[in-house]
Amino acid sequence: MRFIGLKSAMLAAGLMFAGAGHAAPQAATAPATTPPSAAIMAPAPAATPVADTPAPAATPVADPDMLAMDGAPVMKPVKGIGDAVDGDIGIQPQVTKNGQRAADFHNGILLWVISAISIFVLILLFIVIFRFRAAANPVPSKTAHHTGLEVAWTLIPVLILVLLAIPSIGLLQAQFKPAPKNAITLKATGNQWYWTYSYPDNGGFEITANLLKEKAEVAPGERARTEDDGPRLLATDNRVVLPVGVPIRLITTSADVIHSWAMPAFWIKLDAVPGRLNETSFTIEKQGLYFGQCSELCGPKHGYMPIAVEAVPLDVYNRWVVAKGGKPFDPNAAAAPVAEPAAAPAPAPAAGNAAAPAPTTNQAATANPAGAGNTGN
Repeated sequence: MRFIGLKSAMLAAGLMFAGAGHAAPQAATAPATTPPSAAIMAPAPAATPVADTPAPAATPVADPDMLAMDGAPVMKPVKGIGDAVDGDIGIQPQVTKNGQRAADFHNGILLWVISAISIFVLILLFIVIFRFRAAANPVPSKTAHHTGLEVAWTLIPVLILVLLAIPSIGLLQAQFKPAPKNAITLKATGNQWYWTYSYPDNGGFEITANLLKEKAEVAPGERARTEDDGPRLLATDNRVVLPVGVPIRLITTSADVIHSWAMPAFWIKLDAVPGRLNETSFTIEKQGLYFGQCSELCGPKHGYMPIAVEAVPLDVYNRWVVAKGGKPFDPNAAAAPVAEPAAAPAPAPAAGNAAAPAPTTNQAATANPAGAGNTGN
């Protein structure tokens, strides 16, 4: 029995040593686990080159050249474009559709009608002077009235006024046509005596435009007007910049008294009234530098509220906007309709209740289509 137990113990020991001998080579051939530090330091696989792939359009970066003159692109005035010229007779060259329509109405219809009426009245005046003078008519006429003549000089002026009213009312209606959805909003606020402009569609940044004084009027170190800034009493220290070919929504208001934002080359004259927003729209069709003034008596410095507008291409306008700290304008995004979220179905009324309570909403009061303060509309 002892021999069998000793034999069994020796056999067990041999099997143990044999198992250890087989286990060592197996452990050596197993893949080693990569430590975390080694995995971090391991070189990443080479990235696929993307040089041939076109990069998406980048947002315009701030461009110092856009602020080179009057906080706007460098643009010098051209005599006869955007301002009055000594000796000129007529309307300034118009750069908007309404302006061209008004100029054609004035030059092609009104001017000829007024000239014909003036010549006709002048002829009648000479006839009365020479034919019905005392020397030619010693005995005055006893004629009291002439029915046909009275009907004629009543109906003919009425007919002339009706014919003139048709294009005139159409032009008036076109001047107050609402701006399209892809329009850029410019808000002009009149102050005594300067203008403040904001661009709500471009991030809401603001600029302030003051009159540039003459060299003899400025204090030491203060900037004076030069010929590159514009004519006397029309040059400003900051110019309004607007894009060409893009509809503009002009909104005017005032911080104190009634002013008027007037730009002759755009055929625009819109009052700025305290506590009220007036609106019109226009599209500039030609690049250039245009000048205007406040056209409503607003105080002793009423004549010192000039307006200077630079009309530039849309890409230049966007670069200027970015340089001013705003966001560029995308006409395609502005014109795309905004999809309204689908309304959630109303919950079914609970059993046994006569009516379900109305759901609570945090919608702003300004979203009311009837407007605030118009009860019952």
